[in-house]
Amino acid sequence: MTLTLRDRRILLIVAGGIAAYKSLDLIRRLRERGARVRCILTQAATEFVTPLAVAALTEDKVYGALFSLTDESEMGHIQLSRDADLLVVAPATANILARMAGGLADDLATTAILATDKPVLVAPAMNVRMWDHPATRDNLALLRRRGVLTVGPNQGDMACGEYGFGRMAEPLEIVAAVEAYFDGIGRFGTQGPLKGRHALVTSGPTHEPIDPVRYIANRSSGKQGHAIAAALLQAGARVTLVSGPTHEPAPAGVTLVPIETAAEMMAACQAALPADVAVCAAAVADWRVATPSGQKIKKGAGGPPALALAENPDILATLSAVGPNRPALVVGFAAETEDVVAHAQAKRARKGCDWILANDVSPGTQAFGGDSNILHLITAEAASTWPRLSKPDIGTRLAGAIAAHFNKD
Repeated sequence: MTLTLRDRRILLIVAGGIAAYKSLDLIRRLRERGARVRCILTQAATEFVTPLAVAALTEDKVYGALFSLTDESEMGHIQLSRDADLLVVAPATANILARMAGGLADDLATTAILATDKPVLVAPAMNVRMWDHPATRDNLALLRRRGVLTVGPNQGDMACGEYGFGRMAEPLEIVAAVEAYFDGIGRFGTQGPLKGRHALVTSGPTHEPIDPVRYIANRSSGKQGHAIAAALLQAGARVTLVSGPTHEPAPAGVTLVPIETAAEMMAACQAALPADVAVCAAAVADWRVATPSGQKIKKGAGGPPALALAENPDILATLSAVGPNRPALVVGFAAETEDVVAHAQAKRARKGCDWILANDVSPGTQAFGGDSNILHLITAEAASTWPRLSKPDIGTRLAGAIAAHFNKD
């Protein structure tokens, strides 16, 4: 067992959700790796786990009262948050995420979070409807832009009898995220293992005009590409994000280059070079209308117009081509509907890129526009299958693999 966490000080904040019972195992897992754990229980959390059980596992006092005469005589909420190396909120309920996003400080947990100068990692846990609610999504997006790290949630059966995303990440997954932070993968800013590296990321769809009001496109949401850009930024890289039209907010700190067409994306990528790594996550349209109409095409008695198509530039192959500006590592994506690994291996060889991340986008997989994915990493040496992960977690895992590639010597 690694001792990455030896003597690391973790302030664990347990909010009031049924997943709070997992926090007991999380404490045990952190401590067996050498971490020192202190715990704040919200009032609601005490309905699910007892302070006595938490104290027995942490071998430390459990905190909960904001107005404790003994603890607050020396501004205990300030000291708690400043003494820690990392704050972990698990479970992070919809309620505490909303209070964090709003900057509230109405109990000891949120006061410590607001008063901290240390990084915060949250493990969301809630009913699937709460997770899908636009307010929760907006709150989490805001927190991520501020640099809050996330792990999970997972998909599965829930205590309420429903099924979907909202299950808190398992304790060992949270431990892995904590270890990744201390290994440098989770740091926000320029201190991570990719410090000094320039990463080029493409994301979203392209829109190829038919006429001024119609275009050829695909179902890409940009969620995965944007998550990868955010993870590379957190790993310390300088990131240029070339993105087609998407509703995803650009992560704070990246250089965003918005484009519409494949030709514009190609030009933007070439202008962004040199780069150490290029991750081509955009779903670029293979074809465009050879001669788009300058006016809206009207319906006519002759039926639908015949559209002459032309092939778009191959951005992945162009970036992979040997030359003075070729990135040291070029990573492509392969969206397949059958024989996923075999087709991806052939694509890697055909395009000349170093790695391919392949996924199944056939109907029912919800890969396009969804919040999670199952990916296969194809390299020259091997093919490995990753478990189903949220798209931010995929970004973190890929950033870790890229950092390991550059730092292997």
